[in-house]
Amino acid sequence: MQYIHETRMKVRDYECDIQGIVNNANYQHYLEHARHEFLRSRGLSFTQMHREGIDPVVAAITMRFKTPLKGMDEFLVKTAVTHEGIRYIFHQDIYRASDMKLSVQAQVDIVCLTDGKLTDSHILDPLI
Repeated sequence: MQYIHETRMKVRDYECDIQGIVNNANYQHYLEHARHEFLRSRGLSFTQMHREGIDPVVAAITMRFKTPLKGMDEFLVKTAVTHEGIRYIFHQDIYRASDMKLSVQAQVDIVCLTDGKLTDSHILDPLI
């Protein structure tokens, strides 16, 4: 899979659980932020799409946890996107920046609602 976007971030201490590693729920926040940054980098505003009645929403997420991130770790979220039927499939991998060890592999399926109805929107096609 060829990545088309990369977002760099840093773990904040409050995102870690008692074991000192990032709580699994926080990885979804990282992935979502990276998707929004991807759209912004391509000149597409999530907010503006909503104002126009187009809402890309998550239909499914699959995550595989490989190497945990810890407080203050810097990491990269690398993104690739494919389009299958009405789904945009975001393949997102999180790598610890210090050694490029894979932390999480994720697949996030996105569908578009137009004025609240599921549609075969092609709004993201020019971006991929």
